[in-house]
Amino acid sequence: MMGSLEEERLVQMVQDFIESESSSLSAFPPPSSSKCVSTEHDDLYFTLQKIVGQVTEAEAKVVESVEKHMKNKKEGEKISDLKEWLVLKLRIDGFNASICQTSWPASYRCPAGEYEYIEVRWKEEKGSNKRVIVDIEFRSQFEVARPTPFFKHVIKIVPLFFVGSEAKLKKLLSLLCCAAEHSLTETGLYVPPWRTTAYMHSKWLNTNNANRNSQSLTVWIPPQPIRNHHRRGFASASALSHQLSSMRINCC
Repeated sequence: MMGSLEEERLVQMVQDFIESESSSLSAFPPPSSSKCVSTEHDDLYFTLQKIVGQVTEAEAKVVESVEKHMKNKKEGEKISDLKEWLVLKLRIDGFNASICQTSWPASYRCPAGEYEYIEVRWKEEKGSNKRVIVDIEFRSQFEVARPTPFFKHVIKIVPLFFVGSEAKLKKLLSLLCCAAEHSLTETGLYVPPWRTTAYMHSKWLNTNNANRNSQSLTVWIPPQPIRNHHRRGFASASALSHQLSSMRINCC
């Protein structure tokens, strides 16, 4: 359900675009020929670009931390391990980060499913709780088979990973899901249920059925020096050795 007039306007813009461009989409030039892009494409492109570029001060700090840690990571790593690793790094940087797991039952418009992403929470001065959604596999959620030239142009705007509020995510979902569905139908393909707006909303915005695993990782704190005024040397070293060997150290 759309929660604001602005979101309704964005969806209507996509629908108007689809109706006006349905007969000429096959003639749309490749993304490299940006000068030939129609006004309708420009409107949608820059609207998406504007939404992606809107970053609050709190979000910017999370983005900086995520980019710092993710820039040197190699492809092919297990995504669940990578999420846990990033949560640890975010906590070391001072953020209240955790793994958020969502699940939802089947409904008429949406099949059952589950999803996992990272969230960062904090409390503002007025006492209200805020959260930033972090998804390191965001762009891949919108990939479709045989994308149209228009959709190829649009998908380039989508960041590889998402960092932002629920309100920002809702706006992106409204436009990207419509564009993905249009790309599929334009090429004569079936729109799978996992590419519908209802299914996408359930992934990140189904907070009623969310399980936050805030205890899955711990930050190691070095042990305090052991002082023994009566027995020095070997006794102290032996005690410290025993303490270290009995500890469970979680590292990245």
